[in-house]
Amino acid sequence: MVNRNFWRDKKVFLTGHSGFKGSWMTMTLNFLGAEVYGYSLEPSTDPSLFNECKLVEKSYSKFADIRNYDLLKKSLIDFDPDVVIHMAAQPLVRDSYINPIDTYSTNLMGTVNLLNSCRYCNKLNSVVVITTDKCYENIEKNTGYVETDPMGGHDPYSSSKGCAELATSAYSRSFFDKNNSPNIASVRAGNVIGGGDWSKDRLIPDILNCFEKNEKIIVRNPKSVRPWQHVIEPLFGYLLLAEKLYDDKSYVGGWNFGPNYDDCKEVEWIVDKMINKWGHSHGWELDKNFNPHEAKLLMLDCSKAKNILKWRPKWNLSTALDLIIDWHKAYTFNESIYDKSILNIKSYINE
Repeated sequence: MVNRNFWRDKKVFLTGHSGFKGSWMTMTLNFLGAEVYGYSLEPSTDPSLFNECKLVEKSYSKFADIRNYDLLKKSLIDFDPDVVIHMAAQPLVRDSYINPIDTYSTNLMGTVNLLNSCRYCNKLNSVVVITTDKCYENIEKNTGYVETDPMGGHDPYSSSKGCAELATSAYSRSFFDKNNSPNIASVRAGNVIGGGDWSKDRLIPDILNCFEKNEKIIVRNPKSVRPWQHVIEPLFGYLLLAEKLYDDKSYVGGWNFGPNYDDCKEVEWIVDKMINKWGHSHGWELDKNFNPHEAKLLMLDCSKAKNILKWRPKWNLSTALDLIIDWHKAYTFNESIYDKSILNIKSYINE
């Protein structure tokens, strides 16, 4: 478990803090007592978790593009952080087919901009770069990918994240290999799910949207298998890794944070479970439209994180779905979803 004393008053520069995953990280860091400087675009959805939880009031926010190197560098130098967590990205596979140049410029060159800017920070010790499980060259194997497997990617999104991994490794070995330089790690998580995700073309938001509208759910790839996990799970892995990195170069490199193999389920399993838990009567049907390629099978081997960091998942997939439904019903009944989110974080810590 993370050390709350470590994070108290730590200065954390967090890119992508206005996104779904970044908002959960902002709340977690606030709860742990860190000072957060968020650098991100404005929230891309309406509603958004960032706005609904009024997180602009709970951290310093700079709304800007990570492709603006000069501004990013100045922001980092002025804040002079202890820890950098890089989450900013174009996060959607289907959007990458529509805007491949934006996807590469954000996910690759945005990461390069961030890493190069870190070279000019005085107090910085830990840098954690978040990519994705899709960074691996997916050959549809039925065992989990390990950190030493080759990078790749069929679609521009996956490829751009593989490129970001290669850039991170190159910067780590080229510019951050001295004893007094910051320590850098990259992290690859599975399909994160949780309350407050309103992104388009994602399974859980699509399901919840149909529940609200009382419509039949349209499913693109019911037989696709993914490593589903509640968003809080990998976040605590990232934070634990950042702690270890702070003064120990043996933690530099790539790390997987995913669920146990039992929770790598087909999309169809998720849909049926959500329908049963919510009490939705309209069911689902197969999307008969043309859809671009998406991997059918993807799993992560997290033995490294389990054996070395002693990190492991706490919540199984059924529990995660229960938490999501509970969270979303609180939202529909106008309860405080900030309080609900903090309650989830406390529950995870006390599990």
